[in-house]
Amino acid sequence: MEIITDLRNQLLTYYDDLIILMPKVMVGIVVVILFASISRFLRKKFIAFINNKAEDKLLINFFNSLIKIAIGILSFLLFLYVIGMSGLAGSILGAATISSVVIGFAFKDIAENFLAGVILAFNRPFRIGDTVKINDVEGTIIEMSLRDTHIKTADGKDVFIPNGQIIKNPLFNYTIDGFYRRNFIIGLDYDTDIDLARKIIEDTTIKIRGVIGENKRPSTLIKEFGASTINIDVRFWVDTFQKDHSIVEIQSQVMKNVLKSLGEAGINLPGDIIEIKNYRDKAIQMGQSKEL
Repeated sequence: MEIITDLRNQLLTYYDDLIILMPKVMVGIVVVILFASISRFLRKKFIAFINNKAEDKLLINFFNSLIKIAIGILSFLLFLYVIGMSGLAGSILGAATISSVVIGFAFKDIAENFLAGVILAFNRPFRIGDTVKINDVEGTIIEMSLRDTHIKTADGKDVFIPNGQIIKNPLFNYTIDGFYRRNFIIGLDYDTDIDLARKIIEDTTIKIRGVIGENKRPSTLIKEFGASTINIDVRFWVDTFQKDHSIVEIQSQVMKNVLKSLGEAGINLPGDIIEIKNYRDKAIQMGQSKEL
C-alpha cells in the first residue's frame, strides 16, 4: 500500500506541476507560432529579393533550405525559454556541440555531402540548366540540395550525385560560358576541289541559327585520307544561352544543310570502294580496300 500511495502522490505532484506549467506552455505555443509566422514572412521576402537580384538559383535554394532549418531550431529553443526551461535549452546547445562531433563520425558521408553542398553553393561551378559531365554521368543540372545534385541525362535518366563526389572528381561544364564546340566528319571525293568544298561548308554552317559566327567562326580541316574519301573535320561553336533549340538539333540542321549545299555545288560524297579479286580457278573474293 505504501508503494501505491507514493506513486499516487508522485503522480499528483506531476499533475500539479503540469497545471502550473500549462499557462506557460500555451504562451510558448503562441509565441512560437508568431515567431514562425514572422520568420516565414521575412524568409519569403528575402528569397524574393535575392531571386530578383541573383541569377544563380542554386544559391537561392541553398539559402532557402538553410533559413528553414535555422527557423526550426530557433523556434524550439525559444519555446523552451518561454516555458522556463532556459537551462535545458542551454544544455541542448552545449550537447549539440559535443554531439556534432560524434554524429560527424557516425554519419561521415552525410556530413561530407552537406559541407560539399555548402562549398558548391558559394563556389558555383555550375548553374541550373548547365550541361556537365561528372565521372561517367553527362546531362543537365536540374537542382542542387544540401546533400546531392540532380542531373537529367540526354536519354531521360534522373541521376542524383552526392555533393562529396562532385567536390572530389573533375567536373566538365560544357555550357557555363555560353560556348560549346561540336564537330562531325564528312568524306569528299578525291577529285573534289577541297578549298571550294571547305568554303561552302563554312559558309553554310555559319548561317544556321544558334551557331556562333563572330569570334568563333566555323572551321574545317583535312582530318585524314580514307580508302575512298578525303575526310574533312567540320567544327563549329554553339550558343548555349539560346534555349529555343537543343545543341543536337543545331548539329543535325548543320549536317543536313551542308549535305544539301555540297550536292547543289556538284560535290560528291562517294561510298566505300569495293575491290574484286579473281585468282584463276579460285572463287571470287570481295574485300574493302585499305587506306592508300
